[in-house]
Amino acid sequence: VVKAVTGEEITQNGLGGADVHAETSGVAHFAYDDEETCIAEVRYLLSMLPSNNRENPPAEVSGDPADRRGERLLELVPVDGNRPYDMHQVIEEIVDDGDFLEVHERWARNIVCGLARMDGRVVGIVANQPQSLAGVLDIHASEKAARFVQMCDAFNIPIITLLDVPGFLPGVDQEHGGIIRHGAKLLYAYCNATVPRISLVLRKAYGGAYIVMDSQSIGADLTYAWPTNEIAVMGAEGAANVIFRRQIAEAENPEAMRVRMVKEYKSELMHPYYAAERGLVDDVIDPAETREVLINSLAMLRNKHASLPSRKHGNPPT
Repeated sequence: VVKAVTGEEITQNGLGGADVHAETSGVAHFAYDDEETCIAEVRYLLSMLPSNNRENPPAEVSGDPADRRGERLLELVPVDGNRPYDMHQVIEEIVDDGDFLEVHERWARNIVCGLARMDGRVVGIVANQPQSLAGVLDIHASEKAARFVQMCDAFNIPIITLLDVPGFLPGVDQEHGGIIRHGAKLLYAYCNATVPRISLVLRKAYGGAYIVMDSQSIGADLTYAWPTNEIAVMGAEGAANVIFRRQIAEAENPEAMRVRMVKEYKSELMHPYYAAERGLVDDVIDPAETREVLINSLAMLRNKHASLPSRKHGNPPT
């Protein structure tokens, strides 16, 4: 049919096989090589979901101590914001027994979404992936995360968001493809969610991407940051080039002046406690205590009850 209508020659698998829908279109949430593995993973998935939307997800007794320190996190996440790392390793260090069921693992890899347990209770995790496109938000990542947030909210699953995002991906394709409209889907999903919402800034949290990744300004219940956090409109280098462009241009040694201005900007506006001083986060925490802090926060929010405004339905961006 495709060849007759468009003249394109392609195999059935190349057009709409499992790999295509798992990696390119995002239609398939999971794809496996054999039926046995697939069925086992479906059972694992069902073990983390409630029977209906009026129940909580099934809890288990965890053998992983809630106060287990994560000293390894200090090694996994480089202080230098330009150095990549694997967010999967961070998640596995925080959750019970390192077990993490990733959703849409092969699509939009610059963001990670999945289910895990913390102290035996199911949580949904949304996290930027610095190993792919530096963890930026683009059209596909925004859609992937938005749908996952809505799924968690539908099944009473608390949401933990781990931020290390340099912004939205710039470019003609993204702009013409409606990155603003697609990014708004993620914003809408978080704002519409009534389950407990906790966010943690690991390193970078720049611009509009920081806002839509469940910042305090859009209703996150609790917000934390590591001492390595940088919450700003953009990086220090870019900001200094804009704010101090006149001083830099008029200086005898423009490069030396630029370096000086960048250093001053970082020391005054991007120090570890800047965000806490201005109320952007509730607390700056020791990375090694991340698991304990998150579990205690989830326990505090366990009986959260929020009601949406009375209306027929929302009008989400599409």
